Amino acid sequence: MAGVPEAGKFVLDPAASAVAIQHKTMWGLVTVRGTFTTVDGVGELHEDGSAGGFVTLGADSLSTKNAKRDTHLRSVDFFDAANHPSIRLEVVDVERRTDSVLDVSGHLRIRGITKPLSLTAAIGAVEADAVTLTTEFDVDREHFQMTWNQLGMMRGLTKVTATLRFTRREG
Repeated sequence: MAGVPEAGKFVLDPAASAVAIQHKTMWGLVTVRGTFTTVDGVGELHEDGSAGGFVTLGADSLSTKNAKRDTHLRSVDFFDAANHPSIRLEVVDVERRTDSVLDVSGHLRIRGITKPLSLTAAIGAVEADAVTLTTEFDVDREHFQMTWNQLGMMRGLTKVTATLRFTRREG
């Protein structure tokens, strides 16, 4: 059975964590990839095995390595980062499906709009005072009023991939 750390409070290690997105554009011919450079979060593992917490991303920290596109993604057409500076996933329930797989339920808030989200996370590296989780899931940007789509170039869902390392928080 994959180990888990003892119950306690944990903090996300941003240097050992990464959240990225990819989306098809140009009528499905080009994949735009980006990473969020500001990632934060906390988690708590309870004695009964349940868990909760949140992960927050800086909406203005998305980098696709194209300054003009990044500025557009921060605008009201997409993340509206000036009015909604953070993207937040709040975890409300975690169930262990197998030794190394978790079913996670929570709420995703983008642009001030909150929607339910369920995802599967894999338990990676486990140490006495740390755990690394990985996940991949799809988000429909239209659910968060990101409907800009010049000439129908953007189609389908946005894929989110994350590697999140949590370390025990003292105190």
